[in-house]
Amino acid sequence: MPKVKSEKKARLHNEIAKQGILFNKQFGQHILKNPLIIQGMVDKAAIRSTDVVLEIGPGTGNLTVKLLEIAKKVIACEVDTRLVAELLKRVQGTHLQPKLQVMVGDVLKTELPFFDVCVANIPYQISSPLVFRLLLHRPFFKCAVLMFQREFAQRLVAKPGDKLYCRLSVNTQLLARVDILMKVGKNNFRPPPKVESSVVRLEPRNPPPPIDFREWDGLTRTIFVRKNKTLSAILKQTAVMMMLEKNYRVHCSVTNKVIPEDFDIKALVDSILVREEFETKRARHLDIDDIMKLLHAFNLEGIHFA
Repeated sequence: MPKVKSEKKARLHNEIAKQGILFNKQFGQHILKNPLIIQGMVDKAAIRSTDVVLEIGPGTGNLTVKLLEIAKKVIACEVDTRLVAELLKRVQGTHLQPKLQVMVGDVLKTELPFFDVCVANIPYQISSPLVFRLLLHRPFFKCAVLMFQREFAQRLVAKPGDKLYCRLSVNTQLLARVDILMKVGKNNFRPPPKVESSVVRLEPRNPPPPIDFREWDGLTRTIFVRKNKTLSAILKQTAVMMMLEKNYRVHCSVTNKVIPEDFDIKALVDSILVREEFETKRARHLDIDDIMKLLHAFNLEGIHFA
């Protein structure tokens, strides 16, 4: 049995060497090779012939070619210049070449272009920042169909009370409708990753909720650090109280509000929590409406989280 494994591994290395590509773990490169999964992602994106599609991490172009066959234009963002060369070589001299635009660079540091749909098998280590980069992008796009690590995908769709429910869950669901479309086993990639994957569809809420996302993110960042603790216990922490008092004093300065000499930020926070009946509640059980109500109550009293 060990001998068979060794031969199989050697064949795989020889195949990759023939192509002249050694995948870079630093960039999280796992090429999706199953044509059925690729076609499924394209179908779920419901791409029209007039759409501009953004693809992040096109790799050797297995998904890119399928997108080019349908879309008006595909903008592929790739950080690895070796794979850029492979991708360009793949479409060179074909009818697909004029429809492909390649952006070389880190998608998190590059200004995103206009696009209608995003379809991508993304490097898993940039999943969280990329989700919010896309959802805060303007103008709005129709949808994104993205491959994620399975546990990350489950966090995106988790509901209040679920074990995986977290800040990522509420922040994403505030800005988008989220659905898991399909599970994808590790053997559908080359080289196979260490984890199972899932394809997720994100559809931005348009218009977006009438809320300052920086304030929302500041509150969720604070209360989900210890999501199993009561809100009263979390907000009474010294570092949190210092941050809230500093923000309150800035707010009063900007609005020309006089701060009483005996002002006590802890007493003000406690009074809001008691009044709104949140003092014994825990972040893991709060839904979007609860958090929105809590944030509004704090903001009305001049307490800010950004």
